[in-house]
Amino acid sequence: MIQTLEWTAHGVVFIDQTKLPTEEVYVTCTTHQQVADAIRNMVVRGAPAIGVAAAMGIALGVKNSKAENAADLKKDFDQICEIIRQTRPTAVNLFWAIRRMTEKFEFLRIRPIAHIQQALIEEAQRMHAEDIAANQAMGRHGATLMPSSGGVLTHCNAGALATAGYGTALGVIRAAVEQGKKIHVYADETRPFLQGSRLTAWELMKDGIPTTVISDNMAGVMMQQGKIGAIVVGADRIAANGDVANKIGTYTVAVLAKEHGIPFYVAAPISTVDLDTPDGSRIPIEQRNAREVTHIAGKQMTPDGVEIENPAFDVTPAKYVAAIITERGIARAPYENSLRDLAAEIPKHP
Repeated sequence: MIQTLEWTAHGVVFIDQTKLPTEEVYVTCTTHQQVADAIRNMVVRGAPAIGVAAAMGIALGVKNSKAENAADLKKDFDQICEIIRQTRPTAVNLFWAIRRMTEKFEFLRIRPIAHIQQALIEEAQRMHAEDIAANQAMGRHGATLMPSSGGVLTHCNAGALATAGYGTALGVIRAAVEQGKKIHVYADETRPFLQGSRLTAWELMKDGIPTTVISDNMAGVMMQQGKIGAIVVGADRIAANGDVANKIGTYTVAVLAKEHGIPFYVAAPISTVDLDTPDGSRIPIEQRNAREVTHIAGKQMTPDGVEIENPAFDVTPAKYVAAIITERGIARAPYENSLRDLAAEIPKHP
């Protein structure tokens, strides 16, 4: 299994996803500031992986704290969480992880500092293990929705690299293949950061799953030609009504799927469901550096001075979503009810 991130005695180790697929490089972050930079700069990306990375960053910061009393440790903890909080605004798993680590910290505040430090490390490691187990459960649920053979389209990378391991959308595909289904994956390249062509294709090639990379503007004609039997993507935030924020271009795929009568599925852990956000219009959309659009592999592709838009995500209205696959089961419309029922089963922490 691909090791996306790992807690070690030396720090938090990430596979540097900005270097893939040509270089398999691992970086070790020894401070919470370095973890925050890794999240912000997309060394680690994908909502579930961002959540686990955030928890590990907080644990690392508290481990490194020089506080000698509870008040100073609380001050350090709050500053660490704020630095992590400022990294990426759309992925709700980031804020879920901060909240969970905060609940753990508050529960332990009267304990000795060394005890708190160790408990937060263990909590981050627990979240890592839980994410892998959730992805595997999600895969088992979602595999039942995949065709027995034929093409499945995915957009961006919602695989092991986007999680602690196994993957959400790619976890569904992996589970379907493990069950004997003969699936051929069509991976949108996913401009401008090319997560599909760089990361999804790299993962699936390692697994021996047949994969064809297509440019984003080819998806429609592939559907028209009957090459796509289903679509499955991940999510960075799911609103209470089932609206889904995912990598830019997802909305286009969903609209095309509706026109061609192809089911459009979303796979994401319950931690990605944000019941406090009523609909997609309330989801903050991260705007990223224009250079990601103007340059490819360091080469300038657009003229100087032209205006650039670079939203990292778009929102797909719930009406285009055939089902939302979670580790606790499959939600269907009306999502206000099904998502609330599934989310109600989340265990309480600490």
